[in-house]
Amino acid sequence: MSAIADFNLAANDGTDREHQVQLELLQRLCEATSTSTDAATVKSLLEQLIDYSEAHFMSEELLMRMKSYDDYAAHQDDHNRMLEVLRGIANNSTDQSALLAGKAREMLNFISGHIATRDKRLADYVRQGL
Repeated sequence: MSAIADFNLAANDGTDREHQVQLELLQRLCEATSTSTDAATVKSLLEQLIDYSEAHFMSEELLMRMKSYDDYAAHQDDHNRMLEVLRGIANNSTDQSALLAGKAREMLNFISGHIATRDKRLADYVRQGL
């Protein structure tokens, strides 16, 4: 296998692991906002999720730029939207309402859909070595 093919496979494997961590953090957030978890714990989970997502999105966007990915702008728009919603949730994290829990579930669904569509397309693109 060529060095480029090895890089492409490693990039996809690394990204898949990052997605799993991101989804696990989101699931924990959904559970915390749906139960009587204290506001400090919810805030801590949100901070972890935002920090992790920022780092993940930065590395994914760098990979897209390195590969001259044709769907970069739309993909990045999804990332920006996700971070905007997560930061909005963080700004209201002291409110343990059903609204907060609903927003967390919406974000889990949105990110799951993003991974299944946009990230899958990116992974296929990278895997093909384009």
